[in-house]
Amino acid sequence: MDTLKYPIGTPNIPNDVSTELINTWIQIIEEFPAKLTTLVEELSEEQLDTPYRTDGWTIRQVIHHCADSHHNSYTRFKWTLTEDKPVIKAYFEDRWAELIDYKAPIILSLNHLTALHAKWVYFLQRLSKDDLVKVFIHPEGNEEVSLKENIGIYAWHCQHHYAHIEQLMLRKNWIEG
Repeated sequence: MDTLKYPIGTPNIPNDVSTELINTWIQIIEEFPAKLTTLVEELSEEQLDTPYRTDGWTIRQVIHHCADSHHNSYTRFKWTLTEDKPVIKAYFEDRWAELIDYKAPIILSLNHLTALHAKWVYFLQRLSKDDLVKVFIHPEGNEEVSLKENIGIYAWHCQHHYAHIEQLMLRKNWIEG
């Protein structure tokens, strides 16, 4: 079950984050919308409504979740750069996934991801070293998260959900490995 839930493992953000690693993470974020679109663009409605694991979200829900989660993350970057250690707003991802817009055509979220990531990457590439060490407070555990760590978390998030979909497609023989 853990390999289905975390097909690439959990995030592993090093204590010492180099500029090269940040650039690698930003590239992952930049490429994600196109890679995801290419992966899912030929899927049928039935395939899109297939859960990636037992008690997991459908492919459609995963795609809509990525759009919402990444939008929230972008906003957290803005708060962090305009406020002093803001306490971010957490949200119930599982409840969001049950809302009506998670049944919408995936093109809406794919288009949103494409536009959002273009703007987000433009923004990320221009952050200074001082910007990257600024932190927000996550209310779950009162944990401080730096912007450079959050870039890594979201690069992982892109790969994590891509792997959910790709691994399902491989298991179902919808694509060749």
